Amino acid sequence: MDNGIVQIILAVIALLGTVITVILAPWIRVKYSAEKRAEINDYIKATVRAADQILKVSDPTGKLRKEFVLNFLNEKDFKITEDELNILIEAAVKELNLIQKRVIE
Repeated sequence: MDNGIVQIILAVIALLGTVITVILAPWIRVKYSAEKRAEINDYIKATVRAADQILKVSDPTGKLRKEFVLNFLNEKDFKITEDELNILIEAAVKELNLIQKRVIE
């Protein structure tokens, strides 16, 4: 093969490697993270509702309900900090309380 053609092929391969590394790989990571965050949020909302349904009468302070949610989510082995988890749980509880308030009114 001609040395010039080999140089062009190597340049194209290098360019494709750069495009994949710089553009495609971060896009895949962002997409996965967004999907994972949505999955975590869905689990949190569902678990908060279940805890409220199951334990509301026997747990007026909410401590057992929060423990129930934390235990369930820890079993799912999500890569999320406890502070982030607490924030998401509190947001889900707030949303649930607003929904319940609208139903009562």
